[in-house]
Amino acid sequence: MEAKEQRGHIHPISSLIREANRIFFDMGFSLAEGPLLENEWYNFDALNVPKDHPSRDMQDTFFIKDEPGNVLRTHTSPVQVRYMEAQIKKGIKPPYRVIVPGKVFRNEATDMTHEAEFFQIEGLAVGEDITLAHLKGTLERFLKEVFKGSSVEIRFRPSFFPFTEPSVEVDVRLIGDNAPEKLRDKWIEMMGAGMVHPSVLKNVGVDSGKYQGFAFGFGIDRLAMLKWGIDDIRLMHSADLRFINQF
Repeated sequence: MEAKEQRGHIHPISSLIREANRIFFDMGFSLAEGPLLENEWYNFDALNVPKDHPSRDMQDTFFIKDEPGNVLRTHTSPVQVRYMEAQIKKGIKPPYRVIVPGKVFRNEATDMTHEAEFFQIEGLAVGEDITLAHLKGTLERFLKEVFKGSSVEIRFRPSFFPFTEPSVEVDVRLIGDNAPEKLRDKWIEMMGAGMVHPSVLKNVGVDSGKYQGFAFGFGIDRLAMLKWGIDDIRLMHSADLRFINQF
């Protein structure tokens, strides 16, 4: 008797990255990537992060001992800087629309909701007439696709990030019988976002008097936890086939 073929399963993180790529591609976004080992200029300075900002402290960032000035990137935002810089060098002016999925690193203790390494998606749109309304519409469409069958509500709360102004925290509420039980009818903090700070545009050579844009970033791990009801983020980095085979 012929043995039954055994097939592998796509990891939930990989599955969400593929799904996000498809959704944003349909909205006109392209994909960009960048190095995991980053220098302080791209990770902090070009993003308008002050020299004395707490995120630069040793307890938050993995600095490379034998390579002064280099860090394991703490977010995917350096790639938006590299992308815009590369476009300007090629003589390509905005509009730009790009998403950046990738692994990031934070020097923190691990528990059920925190890991020292995790995945983020960064989004960037720059043009002559970009507004917060475009940001809200983009995020609503993305989340409606991810949580199909549910009504999606989004609200912005004022916040602060050095690389956006104004800055907002984005809360999401899903309504409907198809919404995951953990999310249904509850406001959940999902991501940080805002209008790209003029200083960031100037640092890459984009005319901040003519162009403006929005940026957002969220953890793919957290989105996966909410979408599939996963209780412990550490499971996604455990390489435990009993977990992965469920997907």
